[in-house]
Amino acid sequence: MKPGGPHILLVDHINAGLWLPPGGHVEVDEHPAHTARREAAEELGLTGEDTTLDEQPAFLTVTRTVGVDAGHTDVSLWFVLHACRQQTMTPDHGEFHGLRWWSPAEFRHADATRFDPHFFRFLGKFRRQLGTGRHVAV
Repeated sequence: MKPGGPHILLVDHINAGLWLPPGGHVEVDEHPAHTARREAAEELGLTGEDTTLDEQPAFLTVTRTVGVDAGHTDVSLWFVLHACRQQTMTPDHGEFHGLRWWSPAEFRHADATRFDPHFFRFLGKFRRQLGTGRHVAV
């Protein structure tokens, strides 16, 4: 993720009212890694030529939903998708107010209530991966 160092792409999710990683639901008989690729194409216009995906999830969470669809539980597998900030993306404006690349430093000044409740634990893991020399972005 050069220039400017590693950044994390988040979407301003309309229904949840939160900044979230892009993603979606696994279809019947679909492998979760395929879901991550499909959702990147559907929600952001990113295809396999644009990105690479770590085949194993980096993180797993169980969260009670908030916002318009509040009241059910989501089990989420967080995959790391390697992409370039300069790539053209076409966000799904039916789902998102917009998208934004965040530097890890920007999260220190952000309102934590505007993110997935597990996001900052994930961010800690992301930073540890960066410390190993792996070049990652979500």
